[in-house]
Amino acid sequence: MELLSNGRVPTTDEVVVRLRAALKGVGLALPSLGVDPVTGASDEPFALVRLGRCNVQVATRLAAVLEGVAAGGDEGA
Repeated sequence: MELLSNGRVPTTDEVVVRLRAALKGVGLALPSLGVDPVTGASDEPFALVRLGRCNVQVATRLAAVLEGVAAGGDEGA
């Protein structure tokens, strides 16, 4: 787990905000992105991130971005 600059572990909410911004940076939005309400309300130290549903165009673009990153390219920029 990546630590914040102050050495603390980010909250799930902070991770969701970061992921939303990163997706936006490559022209993507996952409308249902958020903290899973069940694990968010539990005693678990890390709630799950709900990625949710998206349309085919977003799924295709997300695959292309991930494939570009995996290939060492800068597909999202």
